[in-house]
Amino acid sequence: MSGWLPKSPKARRRLTLLAAIAPVLALAVGLTLWGLSDSISFFYTPSQAAAAKPPAGRTVQLGGLVQTGSVVKHPDGRVEFTVRDQTAADKVVFQGDLPDLFREGQGIVATGAYREDGVFQAKQVLAKHDERYMPREVSKALKAQGEWRGDGETPSYDTPAKAPVT
Repeated sequence: MSGWLPKSPKARRRLTLLAAIAPVLALAVGLTLWGLSDSISFFYTPSQAAAAKPPAGRTVQLGGLVQTGSVVKHPDGRVEFTVRDQTAADKVVFQGDLPDLFREGQGIVATGAYREDGVFQAKQVLAKHDERYMPREVSKALKAQGEWRGDGETPSYDTPAKAPVT
């Protein structure tokens, strides 16, 4: 017998059982985290995304206000618009039908990924429910930036945000 093992047979059994269970438990936790890695997406506002620089191709959520006058609909169904907060703006490209409640000046959350050229390629666009609703992530981010104007009010920007990343 080795000197580091407990002398008690009961303690040795517990240690053996723990040694047998620990690798299985670690493998289960590792596989669970690996399986969840594709479904986890972080939420960013344009200024947070500029600071964090999420890698191209990684699925994230981009939330903010649709800049007035930025929506361009192409005949092939592609829609381009700019999502902005107080300090930054990101160009978003979306292929498909936008929600009925999608409008300029309203809060949206787009799920997708940044391309290598810095344009956000959206796979899904979620718009607000009514005139007073703002997605929780957007309102929380706007409150953190100090530009929250209250429920149902759209912030008006006196200074334009930086040009969208192209």
